[in-house]
Amino acid sequence: YRNGRGKGKNNSTLDDGITQGALRLLMHVDRAHEFRHAEIHEAARIALDALLAAQFPNGGFPQVWTGPVEPQPIVKANFPEYDWRTEGRIKEYWTMYTLNDGLAGTVATTLIDAAKIYRDKPCADAAKRLGDFLILAQLPEPQPAWAQQYNYAMQPIWARRFEPPAVTGGESQDAIETLMTIYRVTGDEKYLQPIPAALAYLRKSLLDDGRLARYYELQTNKPLYMNRNGRDYYLTHDDRNLPDHYGWKIVSRLDELAAAYERCRAGDRTTPELSQSALEQQVRTIIADLDDQDRWMSVYDGERLIGQPKFAVGDRYLSSQLFSDNLETLSRFLKP
Repeated sequence: YRNGRGKGKNNSTLDDGITQGALRLLMHVDRAHEFRHAEIHEAARIALDALLAAQFPNGGFPQVWTGPVEPQPIVKANFPEYDWRTEGRIKEYWTMYTLNDGLAGTVATTLIDAAKIYRDKPCADAAKRLGDFLILAQLPEPQPAWAQQYNYAMQPIWARRFEPPAVTGGESQDAIETLMTIYRVTGDEKYLQPIPAALAYLRKSLLDDGRLARYYELQTNKPLYMNRNGRDYYLTHDDRNLPDHYGWKIVSRLDELAAAYERCRAGDRTTPELSQSALEQQVRTIIADLDDQDRWMSVYDGERLIGQPKFAVGDRYLSSQLFSDNLETLSRFLKP
């Protein structure tokens, strides 16, 4: 995209899986054409080279980049020694190390796909380096999990006005899942080592309703939220009457992640697959869920959605994510 009403520099983004999704589509279509469609093949390779140029030496990625990133010192994650509540804001935070919105998982999947499709060692190595970054980015005790955003000193930092430096429930779960994904590909057990401490910490941090807070205050581990007075946001530990444009609490996937970790620890490097009977039941449910116009309708229950549309709780809407997921399941059922 371009800032400045289309007159600024070209910006490539990893936010919300934009580059990752487009690149994976190009690569899979390129393979379907047996790499003979010149324009598609060239587009995929150009995009893949640009993605590799966005990786920092420590394995991390920015949210946005305009060209090859500048090398930075490789250091372990640490807590800021300044008052993070009022200091350390960086305008162009998006140029620094980012895990926001599941970036680690979508980038890892893209790199692994590229390595398989093109038998590309640089992409395989880049996936390993991303795993190395997640090991580095794990914060020390008493909060051995991950933040959304880091500066070059590997300290959690502010992103948007309502995204404070903090340990995060959502991105931490994505980091754990990504580490296991990279382990399954490489067989290197170092990618499993951060997981037990992270799982134990997150279990201790569960809210009374069984969910995780999006943010936990650095070092105190109190659930951290942000409220607003007009356009101004302020930090709070009070979860009443929070702004509804952001998901302040996250569904816990800890049981699922712990079970997957135990399988990995036992040496199982396969991705869990549904049994045929479970897949058939899922397909029956998907078909039954179609309405009288052959649509899959969703009902908004307050969860955070990509693009942050302003729905009221109870509104019915069409979800492109649900549509995509259902088509993938139906295709998997039909695959010989």
